[in-house]
Amino acid sequence: MRTKNMNSRRKFMGSVLMGATASTFSIITNPVHANMLEFDDKKMTEAEDWFENIKGEHRIVYDGSTPHDGFPVIWNWAFYLSNNETGSSDDDITAMTVLRHNAIPFALKSEVWKKYKLGEVFGVNDNATKAPSLRNPYYEPMEGDFPMPVIQGIKDMQQRGAMFCVCNLALSVYSGVVAQKMGLDAKEVYQEWLDAVQPGIHVVPSGVWALGRAQKKGCGYIFAGN
Repeated sequence: MRTKNMNSRRKFMGSVLMGATASTFSIITNPVHANMLEFDDKKMTEAEDWFENIKGEHRIVYDGSTPHDGFPVIWNWAFYLSNNETGSSDDDITAMTVLRHNAIPFALKSEVWKKYKLGEVFGVNDNATKAPSLRNPYYEPMEGDFPMPVIQGIKDMQQRGAMFCVCNLALSVYSGVVAQKMGLDAKEVYQEWLDAVQPGIHVVPSGVWALGRAQKKGCGYIFAGN
């Protein structure tokens, strides 16, 4: 069984590499970055088990591939709000947001945003200053971060049972890009980003992998655009 699982994981990574763009392919295949993509048996089991937390009759997964002014988080909150208003309690609801591609900084602590200028890298502006954000505005939002003050951030939504995960493949690639541009060690930057993932946000092999697993667990799919 272990051999079968390992073979399937190699096939998965092969399919990811085949789908990579020309600009990211050289980064992923660079020996400096290649070891970052390894998801061992323990991590794979933990990732699979995490999906067992999906509960209730009303299940949705949001594809958060780009920042979209916070909509990967806003729609998660809106799903709970609208189901509450139509008679369902939080216990009967699961909204999952998969943070992948350009939306991965939503999963990271503000210290990393400031150090690596992630607002500039990923095109996220601070609504107060109108300049690239130096903090994560959607984990614990401040006044003005969301279009309405009643919208809850990731931390509050987690307490209601909402689920958030982040793509390890994107963390690997983008940390490598940033490290390269800043003349830093790619392994160290990747590890720093990994260590900066906010509590309760699960690291998954890739965002598209997570979207598939969520749908197998009965979650409907919605693209988290605006």
